[in-house]
Amino acid sequence: MSLNLEGKKAVVIEVSANIAKAKTMVLAEYRGTEVVNLTKLRADARAKGVYLRVIKNSLARRIVEGTPFAVAQDKMSGPLIYSFSEDPVAAAKVVNDFAKGNEKFVITAGAYNGKLLDDTAVKALANIPAKEVLLAQLVGLLQSPISRIARVLAALSEHRAGPAPAAEAAVEAAAETSAEAPSTPTAA
Repeated sequence: MSLNLEGKKAVVIEVSANIAKAKTMVLAEYRGTEVVNLTKLRADARAKGVYLRVIKNSLARRIVEGTPFAVAQDKMSGPLIYSFSEDPVAAAKVVNDFAKGNEKFVITAGAYNGKLLDDTAVKALANIPAKEVLLAQLVGLLQSPISRIARVLAALSEHRAGPAPAAEAAVEAAAETSAEAPSTPTAA
């Protein structure tokens, strides 16, 4: 279905608003992909905060002009579905996960931070762990040396404190035994 001028203006406004917030764009060819599968992709994308849209390529070129995604204008040909996300990894992850289960759905290109990404780079971006996982790994790395230092200090403290209480206990035990022992009469 062809859009009239007013419909195209509405699409431009909607997509431009999403592009302004986005950090990543992924392009994928959907030729031959069943509508049921594309509906599942759209639902998954919505759930993960990814804006997904089929846009006429000439219109898409105009929309991305003057944005960091303009580097991908040459790749905008054929039946493409465009995905944008504020999270640098989310769009790549959603599209890549869908492409794994659908042979006819092919990642063609992407853009991140003003750089053009080929399909291999998009897949590599998709394999980066989530921000929460990376933060947990960082905390673990930072915590590891601190816990090692704490264990070493505890061992040193235990080592240094170990003989002193034992010596005190021996002195106390000797004092108790001498107090309990009967005194022997001395010969006069």
